[in-house]
Amino acid sequence: MVSIKTIAEECGVSIATVSKALNGHKDISETTRSFVCETAKKLGYMPNSQARALKTNKSYLIGVLLADKAENGLTHVYFSAVIDSFKREMEKSGYDIVFISEKIGDRTMSFYEHCLYRNVDGVLAACVDFDSAGVQELIKSSVPLVAVDYTEKGVCSVVSDNKNGMNDLVNYIYSLGHRRIAYIYGDDSQVTSARVNAYINTLKMLGIKPDENYLRYGKYLDCASAEILTRELMKLPTPPTCIIYPDDYCAISGLEVIKKHAEDSPCGKISVAGYDGLLASRIKSLSLTTVKQDTHSIGTNAARLLKRVISKEDIPEDEMVSVVRGFLISGQTTGIMP
Repeated sequence: MVSIKTIAEECGVSIATVSKALNGHKDISETTRSFVCETAKKLGYMPNSQARALKTNKSYLIGVLLADKAENGLTHVYFSAVIDSFKREMEKSGYDIVFISEKIGDRTMSFYEHCLYRNVDGVLAACVDFDSAGVQELIKSSVPLVAVDYTEKGVCSVVSDNKNGMNDLVNYIYSLGHRRIAYIYGDDSQVTSARVNAYINTLKMLGIKPDENYLRYGKYLDCASAEILTRELMKLPTPPTCIIYPDDYCAISGLEVIKKHAEDSPCGKISVAGYDGLLASRIKSLSLTTVKQDTHSIGTNAARLLKRVISKEDIPEDEMVSVVRGFLISGQTTGIMP
């Protein structure tokens, strides 16, 4: 294993000079610093993480809390994309990622205890039940934390602009001539509340009285639930002409039901819109109308904000919450009403 002493001997300088060069001290010349760093890289030098932790009092570990009710974990397309961008940005500053849970082997512990056990420098909390006692314990602890899609006084967070996203989507569907617009919404959360309220308020602004028959409780990423609710909506005496789903996966499942049973519906084929935009960006032939959330900016902003929290920066109140707007993708799954 290459040591600082090896680098010093190769460069013909003292161990102290090598240490200063590798740690970015300014009392050595830029020429010497560059020469030492290039030599270290050529020799394959890697700093000892334990030694660095003792010296800096930092572990350079970041905990990621990803524990959704449906236990989708990293298969959750939206949050996995956010975490990927978050990870890339944190790695630029030398941080590694570790996932936080309530279990290590056979041992059960709280999220907060797990953070202490791993000695993490900070935590990203995404896709969790923020009202649970375990999550609230962590939020109220001294561990630096940034939340995704959750706001609370005193908590730094990055949120997708679900209000304007839904507003744009409903306005677009309205512009195509649709007036009977249904919405299947997901599990109870701040995200769901923002979208439902935006859906109702946008309809009112457009002069449409919201119909409770068109507003159905479903679940995120639950295709079976989406299929059942789609059939229920199609069987209404006056079915909707367009259905908005909680996510793209549910929208695709609903679309398949509509294709199979269009002849059984009084209005025939029903238009479909999703939310997230991640599938639409991967499957070009799908042409799904949806709202694409900017997961790159959400993850990157969360990482940058967490680094500020870790460094104990005095963050102004108006900078504690970063709102990231997505954009509408108009696809072929929403047709123009005659």
